[in-house]
Amino acid sequence: MANINLLPWRDDRRQDKQKEFIIVAAGVLILGFLSILIWDVWVQSRIESQESRNKLLIREISVLDEKVKEINELKLRKQQMIERMEVILALQGNRAAIVKAFDQFVRATPRGVYFVEMVRKADNISLVGYAESNSRISVLMRQLDTTKIFSDPNLTKVEADDAIGEQGSKFELQVKVVPIVENKEA
Repeated sequence: MANINLLPWRDDRRQDKQKEFIIVAAGVLILGFLSILIWDVWVQSRIESQESRNKLLIREISVLDEKVKEINELKLRKQQMIERMEVILALQGNRAAIVKAFDQFVRATPRGVYFVEMVRKADNISLVGYAESNSRISVLMRQLDTTKIFSDPNLTKVEADDAIGEQGSKFELQVKVVPIVENKEA
């Protein structure tokens, strides 16, 4: 049999395989690097896209916050306006009640009784006046009690004072005002 030396052929083949391995490894490495680069570019574009959306949302939220603030200010102004209207309506409604109260005072006051001071606090009226006699103060209190507008007359002070006669008296009287309920059907 002939003696054939296969070592150089094996070495050549091994070197070819090693070159092939290096080429494949370099190709895989380049392919991996390119895929990582493509992945990074794609992720960065997604991040930039999301950041632009976030900026848009932040701008729109700030615009809406301004609108909400304006709406709240308008609601506050509306509430203040409603309160003013209610006060005006109450004053207009009380206009007739005040006239009726004074009219009842005139009708309930007997001759010989004079008022010098009248103070109203909430539903109470404090009266200071003079009467020709104590009996006239009693008549005043009875007549105030019979009216629909006044109730619970309370004499707080009586002292003799001859400013309007020998039997004259200075008195202080408290009376409560009954709210007038008007019939709107009439």
